[in-house]
Amino acid sequence: MIQRHQRIVFWCLVVCIVGMGVLLAVERQRGRQRIAALADDDQTPLDAPTAMAETVTLDLANDGDGSIAPASRQIALPEDPNARARALIDHLIAEYALPGSAHALPPGAAVAEVFLVPLPLVGYTTDSTSSATKDGGFRATVPVAQSDPDPVQAKQPGGELAVIDLHSTFVNQHPSGVEVESLTLRSILGTLHANLPQIEQVRFLVDGQARETLAGHADLLRTYPAVDTTSSGSAASQGRSN
Repeated sequence: MIQRHQRIVFWCLVVCIVGMGVLLAVERQRGRQRIAALADDDQTPLDAPTAMAETVTLDLANDGDGSIAPASRQIALPEDPNARARALIDHLIAEYALPGSAHALPPGAAVAEVFLVPLPLVGYTTDSTSSATKDGGFRATVPVAQSDPDPVQAKQPGGELAVIDLHSTFVNQHPSGVEVESLTLRSILGTLHANLPQIEQVRFLVDGQARETLAGHADLLRTYPAVDTTSSGSAASQGRSN
């Protein structure tokens, strides 16, 4: 027969084991909540650790009057032009996620990647006159003209097309409306134009694929000119689908 003091010790151990299990579960949940809170609160893109801060211009949209105004910021940007373009857009979207933003957008990463492509766009074909024994058995390639009767041409030497690949999570959460969508695109175009003047044209993708609109209105299938969009008198219909 189990003695009384042994039963007491047994049940004390059971209570301690259950209590420790509950405590571990609670602390684990609190840890997850703290990590989630940090991820939600700090949406500011990380600056390049080895770069010096420089003055850049962000073209900030205002939903109240439909205008876009330039604002100077001190930001450390990477040297690589593709990474610079992405960092500029990341900082621009991060401004819109701040409390009190005049063009409120949900927080989170907006851009997966930016690719800069020299203009005019050309294709490539295999050079039948080259030897297939070179370069590991592959024939050389040569550029060929586009079949497009109206290809995108560079206005200045060194002009480039920026292909911006947006995250679907950003696009799916973007507010829907003709003006709010147009302002987002115009502010991106103006910011790139102000800081990277070699970018003359801009195309948008979503998760690497073509998508008709940003959130039901702004056309993502067209090629946009990278121009100064800060004037409130600029075409308010830019970026709207027909």
